[in-house]
Amino acid sequence: MLATPGALPTGPGWGYELKWDGVRAIAVCSGGVTHVYARKGHEITSGYPELTGLASAVEDAVFDGELVVMDERGRPSFRDLAERMHVRDRARAARLSHQYPVTYLVFDILRLGGVDLLDVPYAERRILLEGLELEGGRWLVPPAFDDGPATVAASREHGLEGVVAKRLAAPYRPGLRSPDWIKVKLEDTGDFVIGGWRPGARAVGALLIGVPAPHGLTYRGRVGGGISNAAEVELQRTLKPLVVDASPFGDTIPREDARTAIWVRPEMVVEVKFSERTRDGRLRFPRFLRLRPDKPVEEVVDE
Repeated sequence: MLATPGALPTGPGWGYELKWDGVRAIAVCSGGVTHVYARKGHEITSGYPELTGLASAVEDAVFDGELVVMDERGRPSFRDLAERMHVRDRARAARLSHQYPVTYLVFDILRLGGVDLLDVPYAERRILLEGLELEGGRWLVPPAFDDGPATVAASREHGLEGVVAKRLAAPYRPGLRSPDWIKVKLEDTGDFVIGGWRPGARAVGALLIGVPAPHGLTYRGRVGGGISNAAEVELQRTLKPLVVDASPFGDTIPREDARTAIWVRPEMVVEVKFSERTRDGRLRFPRFLRLRPDKPVEEVVDE
């Protein structure tokens, strides 16, 4: 179940959770064995050996949550998590689990003791989840709150991404981007699709980004700021296999941006921070934040 971006809803019908900077994961516990799945549906169990003991804590359960790596200040670090995200070799994953241990923040329960809970209201699912007292190993249930503005203030104070407001009476609807879950970001960020890049003083001088549309990507601008040396290496490794001859953009791109562009198949999502949008939808002062290999292109919406 996915959240819809929007303003903070208030009132007695809503609950609030902190928004974590991690990777979404479903954990299935059955017969003493834990299986972990990414949001695209593929299994990632071998990459996170820290979670194998979760099935010992509870029998026959399905959880929804976020995988995070905490930094020295106790805040989620997506940069450190990126060291773990693509590792499937068990030996290497075991070594990295000591250097960059993940914590599974469990915020929902979808099945318990053979009973399907998808149609159970969120408030009742939350009570069941908290009653399990899942605090051990590398997993825990983060707090939920009933005061929206105070939750936003706490998120801002601790340098977190924002808040997710959830309608207390809402069922869980897999695969749906629902208005029953509202994500409130504390800064303007968005997910966009990479359609190409421009070389400059460096091999990747700027990314050319857009959003999916019926006749190709709709252009949203050029992103050159925020690309570190490590990010540039990762971008080259990711984008070079996707190079094509023709532009994937369906609209006209400024001549200056297209002049030396190297086009790619629109298969990779990137998160960008920006100050505002112009009237024609272009981003002002955009800065690269991170690649989003965990997010499929079809889930990118023009927020």
